[in-house]
Amino acid sequence: MGTGQPGRARAAEDRVIVVGAGLAGVACALHLAPLPVLLVAPAGAGHAASAMAQGGIAAALAPGDHPDRHARDTLAAGAGLCDPQCVAQVTGAAGDVVRQLLAWDVDLDRDGDGSLAFGLESAHARPRILHAGGDATGRRVLGTLLERLNAAEHVTRLTGTARQIALSDGRVTGLWCSNDGGTPTFLPARAVVLATGGLGALYASTSNPPGARGAGLALAARAGAVLRDMEFVQFHPTALAVGTWPLPLVTEALRGAGARLVDEDGNAVMADIAGGDLAARDVVARAVHTRITMGTRVFLDARGTAVPDLPRRFPTVHALCLRHGIDPERDLIPVRPAAHYHMGGIKVDARGRASLPGLYACGEVAATGLHGANRLASNSLLEALAFARWIADDIRACSAPPSRAPGRPPDRSPVSTTRRLWSHGALMDEKAGVVRTASGLRDLLDGLLPEVAQDDAALVAAFIAFGALNRTESRGGHWRRDFPQTGAPRHGDLTLHQFLAATGITSLAAAPTGPGLAIKDVA
Repeated sequence: MGTGQPGRARAAEDRVIVVGAGLAGVACALHLAPLPVLLVAPAGAGHAASAMAQGGIAAALAPGDHPDRHARDTLAAGAGLCDPQCVAQVTGAAGDVVRQLLAWDVDLDRDGDGSLAFGLESAHARPRILHAGGDATGRRVLGTLLERLNAAEHVTRLTGTARQIALSDGRVTGLWCSNDGGTPTFLPARAVVLATGGLGALYASTSNPPGARGAGLALAARAGAVLRDMEFVQFHPTALAVGTWPLPLVTEALRGAGARLVDEDGNAVMADIAGGDLAARDVVARAVHTRITMGTRVFLDARGTAVPDLPRRFPTVHALCLRHGIDPERDLIPVRPAAHYHMGGIKVDARGRASLPGLYACGEVAATGLHGANRLASNSLLEALAFARWIADDIRACSAPPSRAPGRPPDRSPVSTTRRLWSHGALMDEKAGVVRTASGLRDLLDGLLPEVAQDDAALVAAFIAFGALNRTESRGGHWRRDFPQTGAPRHGDLTLHQFLAATGITSLAAAPTGPGLAIKDVA
């Protein structure tokens, strides 16, 4: 895979490797121009959760709104664990993000007078959610950026398995990659950006694509990076309760437009709960979960005049309901909570830098301090787009390090957790789901520990269980039935070394694994 030419070798060492082709990875690759970029990801956008996003982009740009108000809503939703400086930085960047999207020819929805249209979603005090194509925002935005990426001369696409982050003297020097089961090859780089998305597919009830099992988190952990707050998983309260995997979402913007949650007897699920149907996601998810565990089905009622002009305003929801034999203008929409977004991740600073020099993280895989214990609706796309620019600016501002050795290569074959049945999904739902207990988390952790050496998904799931077991309080997306009170705010930082010491594992195979993908066009 190498060229044997010193000039080409030096050029390869000047490049940046971006792992992941969702919105965070693609935006970062575009911003990195003119530096050469190697984008490592599955073929096509359908593998990215970004393409499935029905929500929009939160931006306090409407008349009478202000980033400070957006920041207050974000801090309130984050339940004491947001970084106020990061919150101010991201909410204040919304104007620049929107201007960049418009410059990239993203067609954001507009009102009849041609001004940007702002919608209302849960826990936002004002309408400030921008959409593209109604509830098809993720697909529209990512599709437009992918068109630009395909025409970008500074970007080379690679479909392959990210096997291991290469280190030399404690600094990242590149990435070990391989074809499916083949010999790993060292790809030098001045920096590696992980934009690999979340971990929702560790759960049986999830809105995430099948490959979202925390591969980037495992890569970073096995390299020695610090992870933060792994226990905080957000459960979307209104996944369509049908027999598919993953579960399609029914955007909460539908509730912002007038739909209401009811049980099978027509009783309002969110009656007498602060915030009602537009309360924070963790509050709504627990209310829906409670009704379901009591044996009662839960529905969204968007019938009649509740949501005017539903087919035009929510074409994605309308189409998916019809696909499952539900007419949302006439029928109740069955819903249930589903693992949707991970607030924890690789600990990064205000420029997206991880604890290892030369390693960056962007998007859902990163713990930036924006989301705290509970992500405010539609903040994730804003965060990904804002940090993509900041990461690119930081990498360009740093001179390329001198050539370094690739470090120790992987010494074992990867376990493909994307090509086999993930057997612990139902246990994750039961033991590390919307409501948790110490006994359930211990049972889950005991079942996962024998697999963490060989299986990245098991390692990431074990980190969730370990973090949840050690957080003896309830806060945001983490709810302990045995510890319902909220304690003093604290973060849970964790390295692989600390995890091994705490769980009594004496050794772990050195080589991490990644999704099983075919490799091609390696420069």
